[in-house]
Amino acid sequence: MPKIKDFTPHNKVYDFIFYGRDVFFVFIFLCAISFIVMKLYNFNWGLDFTGGLLIEVVSDKDLDIDKIRNSFIKFGFKTPVIQYLNNTNGGVIIRVPLMKGVSCFSQQIEKEILNILDHGINHQFVMQQINWIGPNSSKNLIKTTIIAFFMTFLCIFLYITYRFELTLSIATFISLIYDIIITLGFLSVFYIEINSTTITALISSMGYSLNDKIVIFDRIRENFSCMSKLSCYAVFNRSLTQVLNRTIITSVTTIMVLLILLIFGGAMLYEFSITLLFGVIIGTISSIYVASFLAFRLKDINISS
Repeated sequence: MPKIKDFTPHNKVYDFIFYGRDVFFVFIFLCAISFIVMKLYNFNWGLDFTGGLLIEVVSDKDLDIDKIRNSFIKFGFKTPVIQYLNNTNGGVIIRVPLMKGVSCFSQQIEKEILNILDHGINHQFVMQQINWIGPNSSKNLIKTTIIAFFMTFLCIFLYITYRFELTLSIATFISLIYDIIITLGFLSVFYIEINSTTITALISSMGYSLNDKIVIFDRIRENFSCMSKLSCYAVFNRSLTQVLNRTIITSVTTIMVLLILLIFGGAMLYEFSITLLFGVIIGTISSIYVASFLAFRLKDINISS
């Protein structure tokens, strides 16, 4: 990476702003691709949003996912989603959507599920739990999710506007929107199930990305007050270099933890860990390049005017 001289002859800083424009346009391209993917493929909505049954079955012997799936399909459940529980073949999690005309859970449905499992499993098993998510619950969750995202963005914008000047606030807000759009595109293209834990991971990734940007912009603000002789370009690059080690160390340690969760967390934590892992990676790149480049351009325009 090219370097530029700082105000002392022995100090050199990385020229992040030089590459910021290229990364910025890459992010715009990824956002456009994400919109196309979301339009073409939509999302893999989980039972939290569509409604249905969540069934957990365990056995002392190995369970055959294909046989269980075929049994559900045979009895009229067209799209059952079945995964092994905690990476072991002796337990499965079954997700089946609501059947037409069914609006509430009953003992008859539970008996029917047991009958289906009897046909798909040829040995003794235990149905540890069966959870019903009705259509009204899923609609309420959708409304709550929309409100949560709106309030999150509103609170973030108000906070960063209070904490920083308007140019830095706008750059932070726009880069956060880029982060979310690209992450949603990732969830769509790989058809990762969107449920309550996925939404939690999305909001958590926003918080992580915001924290990175606040640390960087706080250093930029401090350096502007004590390095008045330097150009805007030099101040931004020096500030980014000063916090680079902190940003990389924090991101790498977080990614290591999330990789462990992804590998050993099992099916229950898969959506959360993969979403947060991707969000942390995108948020780190966005903080160093996209948000900083946007803030530099806005600041430079403001100084020029």
